[in-house]
Amino acid sequence: MDNDLVQVLRTVIREELIPIKEEVSSVKEEVSSVKAEVSSVREDVTSIKVEVSTIKEELETVNVRLDRIEAEQQIMKQDQKIMIEEQELIKRAVLETNERVIKIESILENQHRIIELLSARSIEQEAQIKRIK
Repeated sequence: MDNDLVQVLRTVIREELIPIKEEVSSVKEEVSSVKAEVSSVREDVTSIKVEVSTIKEELETVNVRLDRIEAEQQIMKQDQKIMIEEQELIKRAVLETNERVIKIESILENQHRIIELLSARSIEQEAQIKRIK
């Protein structure tokens, strides 16, 4: 009987273990599926990290270019201010030159009148000298 009892117990245990084995097998399949998904996610994360790294490098390049452009823009603003100041100086110089030219023209006109007057007097004096002779 002992042997029969052992056989019965073994049979009962085997019957009870079958659903457990099936459950363990199902859990193993799910774990395997989860591992595959985790592996896929890791690959995706690695790919994303590479892309983010590339984007960071490109962003740094863009920032460097932007800094250079801003610096050049500041230089251009300074150059523009200098050009405006130089234009103002040129305008002043032109105005002063125009004033001087006007004064010189006035002086030349006066000198021309004086020369004409002196010329007329000189002719008169020559005529008087000829009469006297």
